[in-house]
Amino acid sequence: MDENEIITEEEEEEVADLTFNTTSGKTVDRELMIAYLNTGTTTPVWSAIGKRVEDSSMEIDWAEETKNDILGDTYTTLKKPTITQSFEPVELDAGDAAAVLIWNRAIHDHDYSALAAMDMLIVHFYAGTASTPFAERYSACAVRPSGLGGEGGGSVNMPFDVTYGGTRTVGTASKDASTGVVTFQPAS
Repeated sequence: MDENEIITEEEEEEVADLTFNTTSGKTVDRELMIAYLNTGTTTPVWSAIGKRVEDSSMEIDWAEETKNDILGDTYTTLKKPTITQSFEPVELDAGDAAAVLIWNRAIHDHDYSALAAMDMLIVHFYAGTASTPFAERYSACAVRPSGLGGEGGGSVNMPFDVTYGGTRTVGTASKDASTGVVTFQPAS
């Protein structure tokens, strides 16, 4: 939407604020915000990333610029955010489909084009309803492994950074209680 466009009341209703579906007075558990990588070949298969990672946060850079005009008034502008997230350490595990895919594209293939076009989904299980939480899909994320190795007697680690990019599509997600399969439904 152009920043000069006026939002009508009908459009405003379409983008109503969400509420948290957690208990009032209790903080939201970190396990309720999960990043998924599409590891499917023809249809999306959403595989969680971050197995064994203890701390990972999305960093949001709004490219803030503050100026003082000739009257002495201060104004700040923001731009569309650049969102990045680091995952470290990622201990390689044959049962971690996301790590296996990233390893193949980065280490086996050196396929930088594929690494810059990864399809990712962030599910905010705490926002919206418990059965259909808020989700945002990014069509062309850059996933950059920054190392491979580890201490002797330990595990092989492959830390990586993600820059969320491409088309952002918002919607809802669902997670099958018995299979753990995650499905994304774009907003209409």
